Amino acid sequence: MNQGKTVLVLGGGVGGVVAARRLRSRLPARDRVVVIDREPQHLFAPSLLWLAVGQRRPDQIQRPLERLRKRGIEVEIGEIEAIEPEARAVRVSGTRRTADAIVISLGAAYAPERVPGLAEAGHNAYTLAGAAALRADLEGRTSGRIVVLTAAPAYRCPAAPYELALLIESRLRRRGVRDGFRIEVHAAEPAPMGVAGAHVSAAVRELLAGRDIGYHPGRTVTGVEPGGRVLRFDDDSSVGFDVLAYVPPHRAPAVVTESGLAGSAGWIAVDRSTMTTGVPGVYAIGDVTTIPLAVGKPLPKAGVFAHAQAEVVAENLAAEWAGRTPTAAFDGHGACFIETGDGRAGYGSGDFYAEPAPEIRLHPPGRRWHLGKVLFEKTWWWRWL
Repeated sequence: MNQGKTVLVLGGGVGGVVAARRLRSRLPARDRVVVIDREPQHLFAPSLLWLAVGQRRPDQIQRPLERLRKRGIEVEIGEIEAIEPEARAVRVSGTRRTADAIVISLGAAYAPERVPGLAEAGHNAYTLAGAAALRADLEGRTSGRIVVLTAAPAYRCPAAPYELALLIESRLRRRGVRDGFRIEVHAAEPAPMGVAGAHVSAAVRELLAGRDIGYHPGRTVTGVEPGGRVLRFDDDSSVGFDVLAYVPPHRAPAVVTESGLAGSAGWIAVDRSTMTTGVPGVYAIGDVTTIPLAVGKPLPKAGVFAHAQAEVVAENLAAEWAGRTPTAAFDGHGACFIETGDGRAGYGSGDFYAEPAPEIRLHPPGRRWHLGKVLFEKTWWWRWL
């Protein structure tokens, strides 16, 4: 009887869950699929925006990773302290694990500490605690200045901060207090969702302008005064605020940087079709990777890409272990909903690998796309957890 093999999936986010589920369905029962994460709960990050404006509760957008055990997947909750790529080994909470393959899906780590005062002054809209705190802060107010800030030009889910501003505006209007608020987006990037093309950027700017939301691009924040509630920028200008929702700077998790897998860009470089790292048996998917595009910018960090990449890795790894030639390839296609409030959303989709530039089609906001995102959320829980 052949002895089974083991694949360790590092990270229980979108990419990790999809990779584990697909691997389990494609590998023989004798092979082990193990998901390792320090968090016991799987958070459906796309719904954080709804949480921030009172349309979801925290318990509605997370589920225990332990549910994967029903699918024949092992789950280990612990701190990943070291990755040894060449040995295909991982140290988890003091215990060394070895495997025949490793799939790294650890996402991006947040580094608000890179901007002095940022964490103390505002709400990190990309975390459960931050989104919940933002919701509580907004609900008790009838007037003030609300600033949505991107602290660095590259971050996961490029549409999210713009969606957040639109959803906040819609929420305040429905409460009947919109006239008492000034809403602004101060962005480190030169244009909204710039990788998707000038037509997408223009459409997002038009949405903001139509709701009287101020938009200030190319703003590099250098510090925040929590007590005085003031943002300071590198051009010596400053902006006051009453409520600050921010997207923090991103970095690769320390364990990835220390592994030697992260390149000069700070992220794991992979083959853009197969997600191989150059180390046999070690793959990386999702936000922890960097994939350069023809326009000179990297592929955006988004769950839709992590999902598709996970499918490819699972298919190819199963084929390789079965003695077949791996043929699956990630083609750079992706899509996202753009929530605009009032029960409406836009929808963008296309080929990010297209040359000389990504070819993205943007559908204007409508109820069908909002309902599509609601269905996507429900389908995620039903299909994957």
